[in-house]
Amino acid sequence: MRGILSNRSVIRLSGDDARPFLQGLVTQDVLHAKANEAVFAALLTPQGKILFDFFLSPFEDGFLIDADREAADALKARLVMYKLRAKVGVAIEDNLAVGVGDMRDPLISYADPRHVALPARAIVKNAEIPPADADYDRVRFETGVPEFGKDFGAEEVFLLDVNYDALAGVSYQKGCFVGQEVTSRMKRKGEIRKRTLIAAFDGAPPDKGAEIGAGGAAIGRILSGREGRALALVRLDRLASAEAAGAALAADGKAVRIVFPAYLERE
Repeated sequence: MRGILSNRSVIRLSGDDARPFLQGLVTQDVLHAKANEAVFAALLTPQGKILFDFFLSPFEDGFLIDADREAADALKARLVMYKLRAKVGVAIEDNLAVGVGDMRDPLISYADPRHVALPARAIVKNAEIPPADADYDRVRFETGVPEFGKDFGAEEVFLLDVNYDALAGVSYQKGCFVGQEVTSRMKRKGEIRKRTLIAAFDGAPPDKGAEIGAGGAAIGRILSGREGRALALVRLDRLASAEAAGAALAADGKAVRIVFPAYLERE
């Protein structure tokens, strides 16, 4: 696999305060991030829901941020809102792109910290490079890795709903970040009601948002998918009840089997 991810943009955060500025905002620890490595993190609402997710990689006097393209302007505006007196600059780098695989002459390249099966990522200068979106999504669906912008939008889910605690997306030791209190309480009290799981089926995927039902009860919904596989946001208690009752699962009239990703322990 080698190509550009067409749904990604690059934002540059520069300045003397870039590292401490991010450290107080995002869900993962950035203080010890190194060159040619990336930190996967999110920016939350005070109530703990995801506003954005992104990869942060040290570059020169700050960081390059690999983020969802449609959310880039809103993310830039949010960072500017939070910066106050911090010595940081924020700019969208339209001349840069995000690629996966063995990219030639990257500015920076880094392993995807979420899962070993996902391809290496790189930030490169914009060029006529074919897209790799379909191959990249195939690996995501097979491994059960959800992504902002494709599977969910701003303020729709909590970190734990989309497994970010198991995908290197949050540090519970780093100290304060926006939404930290709610996130820590949910983890500490074991209040994990939903998880993103793999839905397996024959043929084309059910429609995005399609309800997954079991004996007349809704247990979850389809997030996104392709032939044979999709990601689904599932209520764990309702899934357990359906399994105990031996109820068949279906979405859009299609038989569905729910599988836990290998990286995720069943609660």
